[in-house]
Amino acid sequence: MTINGWIQILVYCSILLLLVKPLGGYMYRVFSGDRTLLSPLLAPVERGLYRLAGTSEKEEQHWAVYATGMLLFNLAGFLVLYALQRLQGALPYNPAGMSAVEPGLAFNTAVSFVTNTNWQNYGGESTMSYLVQMAGLTVQNFVSAATGIAIAIALIRGFARASGKSIGNFWVDLTRCTLYVLLPLCIVLTLAYVWLGIPQTFGPYVDATTLEGAKQTIALGPVASQIAIKMLGTNGGGFFNANAAHPFENPDAISNLIQMLSIFALGAALTNVFGCMVGNQRQGWAILASMGVLFLVGVTVCYWAEAAGNPLVHALGIDGGNMEGKETRFGIALSALFAVITTAASCGAVNAMHDSFTALGGMIPLINMQLGEVIVGGVGAGFYGILMFVVIAVFVAGLMVGRTPEYLGKKIEAKEVKMAMLAILSLPLAMLIFTAIAVVLPGAVASIANGGPHGFSEVLYAYTSAAANNGSAFGGLSGNTPWYNITLGLGMLMGRFLVIIPALAIAGSLAAKKTVPASAGTFPTDGTLFVGLLVGVIIIVGGLTFFPSLAVGPIVEHLAMIHGQTF
Repeated sequence: MTINGWIQILVYCSILLLLVKPLGGYMYRVFSGDRTLLSPLLAPVERGLYRLAGTSEKEEQHWAVYATGMLLFNLAGFLVLYALQRLQGALPYNPAGMSAVEPGLAFNTAVSFVTNTNWQNYGGESTMSYLVQMAGLTVQNFVSAATGIAIAIALIRGFARASGKSIGNFWVDLTRCTLYVLLPLCIVLTLAYVWLGIPQTFGPYVDATTLEGAKQTIALGPVASQIAIKMLGTNGGGFFNANAAHPFENPDAISNLIQMLSIFALGAALTNVFGCMVGNQRQGWAILASMGVLFLVGVTVCYWAEAAGNPLVHALGIDGGNMEGKETRFGIALSALFAVITTAASCGAVNAMHDSFTALGGMIPLINMQLGEVIVGGVGAGFYGILMFVVIAVFVAGLMVGRTPEYLGKKIEAKEVKMAMLAILSLPLAMLIFTAIAVVLPGAVASIANGGPHGFSEVLYAYTSAAANNGSAFGGLSGNTPWYNITLGLGMLMGRFLVIIPALAIAGSLAAKKTVPASAGTFPTDGTLFVGLLVGVIIIVGGLTFFPSLAVGPIVEHLAMIHGQTF
């Protein structure tokens, strides 16, 4: 590790913290229906969309109605995206002449982008036309991100309201998030990316001849606009197969910094939105502090492991850190930082190949996802995910002092705890069961490129990434097979909707409760003690659940590496 590397990490963290309050304050005004600078321009469009949808900003919904609207909207998005892929060969804006996507891959991709996972069992520049990239994938990048934020806002209303029967209106939240938050920011980001050299064109691919006389085709397309929402919406699906390691997606250190800030910006700002909506900003800062502790520990371990390098390589007389699978324009520090950011959020974009990380360096992204990606997390998804752990932490605190647990004046009772546990346990259910089957099923084993613990880690990473709605790949696994396309798709659905439905049920239950005034026996949830308790609950639940799988994967690989053994 170097001082320069740590300076880059600290600069990133400082800029991010400076963005939290202004961006959070703006989002608070948007979702409260207050006037903003963009209201004169966008308010007429907003009202027109409500008329088309047959709803109104004054119309509120019960949590079950809210959930039904969300599910139907996502089902419609899946069907449209699936149809676009299957009909791709007959549709316009296809200068490379891409043929129809086969059914299994089309199913996997449609589920992937609808659930904000963006797992890609294909190379974007060799599989998807411009039309599918824009009207299919990019549109889902917007609305899947807006869906996650809408669910987070609905859950926050559950804590903020008292004796209410509604938690908002899904169509209003979706519209406001897209119009006032995602679109304006993405327009600015797109222009910045074009200025930095990222392509944005409808022109065909370009044929070129290298200095050695070799012929090659340079893929182009409407890249910048997709990269903007890919990062801001924590989607992660790349226009190119190499993702953010490709120079047309991430050309230099400036674009890399902007993309890393984009990944965390909205998720971190939601903690401030939470504080504003419940009337106590210290509550939001406490949650952000919990996220920050876990994030900094992950960055430290990953950076240290990659900077230390591989002992097996050192034994050959080659000193230095582990640069395998990394871009020289980013180096070890920014590659490790990017890996932790993209897996702490449910983004999945990569500027280095995680399969080439050291055993411990690659374990950190895996742990980030297994913890439910609550370390900032995906836009909205990370926040309602960590609130599930908040419910459990408050319940544990209540048991310690022998009184009914409370949070923000709401009594946390059996229903809320059961729903929170259902949401938390749905992730290991999808991650571990599918992994266990895949490592013994002959057809699934045939897709694994490496033997021993590293091969096991590849499979575990794939199902963890799917269920956590992350989308990054460890590499080395041939995932475009009927088995992986279907099971990874099912994992994505479980990881998305088996968390959302319990979260909305909790929101409805809490909104209907009266607010209990704080007393001398109320456990404070805005201080250091609660931050420590919340971090402890997250680590213990994750550790107890996933440690056995980590032990036979990256931990065994690390022990073998330091003892000079290979598999």
